[in-house]
Amino acid sequence: MDISLIGIFATVAIAHFLALLSPGPDFVLVVKSAIRNNSKNALGVAAGIALANAVYIALCLVGVGSILAASVPIMIALKIIGGLFLTYLAFQALKARKSSYEHLEEEVDTEPTQSNSFVYEIITGFMSGILNPKNLLFYLSLFTVVLTKEVSFSFKLGLGIWMTLIVFIWDAAIIYLLSTHTVRSRFTKAAYYIDKVTGAILGFIGISIVKSAIVR
Repeated sequence: MDISLIGIFATVAIAHFLALLSPGPDFVLVVKSAIRNNSKNALGVAAGIALANAVYIALCLVGVGSILAASVPIMIALKIIGGLFLTYLAFQALKARKSSYEHLEEEVDTEPTQSNSFVYEIITGFMSGILNPKNLLFYLSLFTVVLTKEVSFSFKLGLGIWMTLIVFIWDAAIIYLLSTHTVRSRFTKAAYYIDKVTGAILGFIGISIVKSAIVR
């Protein structure tokens, strides 16, 4: 591989991973799902988020990403719908009663039996990722600033696959960590409060996104 391509790969990989380390609505959603669901179903959120990232990467690869980003109405619509979706998730978390969390402590040594389906979690993760315009803008910046026209399509495609896999692996690692007995036993005791905090955070982010789209 050409030295310049190695440098480009390293730049993109580091920038992408640093972006993953920055907590956002996707991260909060992953933590929330890992606490409420068994590890297998919680992986659905990771898969959904990765799929949403793959869609935006694909759009940037074919040049559609720049068209979407340049369209003010589309970006505003994405912000409003995305913000409302996060607000809906927040409402679901905040309205849940404490009694609905009692089964979690009882099932610390086993996989939780009362959890959302894998498909439901995929859809939730995908909606969270696809309705976050920051994801589109992030990948667009990478593909326009770093991955210039001089870089081959096959190299860009390889990077796109790499970034998609890293998104899934990172979120899956978080889910796995929260699913271990020691960590899970501690988190489940405070699951009710954790869900309320994550719900409040999602609600704040959602309302802020909607507000930023409306107030210009």
